[in-house]
Amino acid sequence: MTEKDTHPSSTHPPLPPTSEDDRFACLRLLRSRRVGISTYQRLLIEHGTAQNALAALPEVARAAGVSRYEICPEGVIHAELKAGRLASARLIAQGTPDYPAPLNDLPDAPPFLWVIGDTTLLHKPAIALVGARNASSLGTRMARGLARDLGNAGYTVVSGLARGVDAAAHLAALDTGTIAVQAGGVDTIYPAENTELALNIAEQGLRLSEQPMGLQPMARHFPARNRLISGLAQATVVVEAAAKSGSLITARDALDLGRDVLAVPGHPMDARASGCNMLIRDGAVLVRDSADVIEAIAPLAPRAPELPLTAPPAPPPDRRSLRETANLHGQILNRLGPAPLPEDQLIRDLDAPSESVMPLLVELELEGSINRGPGGLLTRAS
Repeated sequence: MTEKDTHPSSTHPPLPPTSEDDRFACLRLLRSRRVGISTYQRLLIEHGTAQNALAALPEVARAAGVSRYEICPEGVIHAELKAGRLASARLIAQGTPDYPAPLNDLPDAPPFLWVIGDTTLLHKPAIALVGARNASSLGTRMARGLARDLGNAGYTVVSGLARGVDAAAHLAALDTGTIAVQAGGVDTIYPAENTELALNIAEQGLRLSEQPMGLQPMARHFPARNRLISGLAQATVVVEAAAKSGSLITARDALDLGRDVLAVPGHPMDARASGCNMLIRDGAVLVRDSADVIEAIAPLAPRAPELPLTAPPAPPPDRRSLRETANLHGQILNRLGPAPLPEDQLIRDLDAPSESVMPLLVELELEGSINRGPGGLLTRAS
């Protein structure tokens, strides 16, 4: 039994648990081995209730070739709920009034969120600020200025509680409202140097995680966290980012959702700015200050800003737009797998000019998303 890329056909979130017993069973189903979000949704659709799905799960696993399958023990869920109470955390289920509506646009929206702090921030317009952990002094200064000004303009600032740009953005937006999306459990602060900041966010803002209480973050948890950052925000601003960075993953997640992506330019010789410069080259809105951000997203703003409502400048006609680039990235990766595919065959399959595809192949290779073998044979990195 494996997690599939497909998702239930319904565009509506599943019905929320209607009782404590239902919530307990849903959480137990979600925490069971090899049950990811799309499998969880499919099981609920096929079996009607979480209790029925739990009863059927061992047989489903057996049919998928998994022997001696055991569902998540009840004691694990009791322990998680107790840990949540001890941490003063709340469990929010998808489909309930407290659940942030923008996350429903995600094909893999988390069925449950653990939160600590002010949940009203989940229902205010938000902008994500992300960037390098090893940010320059200018980068952190820019992040602080943007966060402060955007907060004063009525936006909640969303980021990932990492060192560098994230920490600077959270700190500057404490008084106006900030949401920290965590890769591990909401009660597990990482990195430790941000402990005081995290405690302050719990008092004045909101900390949020889809992971079980107490989970220590691992590398694979950060891309999942990044999709929530972009999912909560109507626009994502990248302040500093290397060519291969988690911030670019967040930007691509935002593009997949049809959200705006903006970037702060940097010196071409500074590796910390290479990702931002790539985004701008491909059509992202160039950001000099908060006025550029507010102007670019003005049509989506909850209230009329003081700046004139003008659309962001269109990219030059002879260049790919940012969304076109993201779409081509997706098409390339969907056509590649573990079996080698000749580069010229891939270009023919894409039915796109080679001059458009070749630079993307270089970018994907540099990111580690694809591997190039002898004779121009391409495979998707595992």
